[in-house]
Amino acid sequence: MTKLYHYLQSAILVLAVTSFHLSASASEKLTAQEIVEKASIAAYYGGDDGRTMARMVIVDANGRKQLRQFTILRKDLAEAGEQKFLVVFSRPSDVSGTVFMVHKRPGGEDDRWLYLPALDLVKRISSGDKRTSFVGAHYFYEDVSGRSPSEDHHELISETEQFYVLSHMPKDKDSVEFSSYKTWIDKTTFLPMTIEYQDKNNNTYRKIEALEVKSVQSIPTVTKAKVSDLRDGSHTLMEFRKMVYDLGIPDSIFSERALRTPPNEWLKGS
Repeated sequence: MTKLYHYLQSAILVLAVTSFHLSASASEKLTAQEIVEKASIAAYYGGDDGRTMARMVIVDANGRKQLRQFTILRKDLAEAGEQKFLVVFSRPSDVSGTVFMVHKRPGGEDDRWLYLPALDLVKRISSGDKRTSFVGAHYFYEDVSGRSPSEDHHELISETEQFYVLSHMPKDKDSVEFSSYKTWIDKTTFLPMTIEYQDKNNNTYRKIEALEVKSVQSIPTVTKAKVSDLRDGSHTLMEFRKMVYDLGIPDSIFSERALRTPPNEWLKGS
């Protein structure tokens, strides 16, 4: 009886511990909203600020190529909150000196400006234009600074060993050209690795892929990406180089003055 008693005690203890761990695991399961918020932070909020040199190759449906080279400066004002971006073009000569600036306000309307040096013109980009081509590329203005998680309804539709797979529906359907989109988010880094956009007929017409991820100052960072128009086979390849986080970039440089007079001391990489 004593052996039986100890056996029953041990069995009950094992069941209790197992039950506790299963309960804890269930309680830690992330919601779709939480996954998307973590993905937004992973993709757009590395460090407190950052600088990267970027190179875009735009390939049209006939295989013709165009080059765009620029530097991106970013400053976070709050984790997962307001940010400022400054994008300064250096090549080719016809876009050299073009500057794009964003004051990002998640949950509100972002402010976007574009400076065109040939016309010496500062142009405000309206919210209705944020999903239009960014300097002739397959990237949109909104892709540069990211889409706010609050703008869509999110649903976790499946999981694999490596990815969370989510579906997203825009809250304001008239403000976008897509009817929905799907993302594959890496479970380890929370970086969105693939995004596919569906049109009104539920056909996938646009695709964004992270082609390469490296650790930069211990932060998982996308260093190569591709945006494809699946209707005609055209695409844009993006490569990020000389990435640096936590430079101590002052908030003051993200001003309208910087559109005409970019802050060269912060744009130069080592």
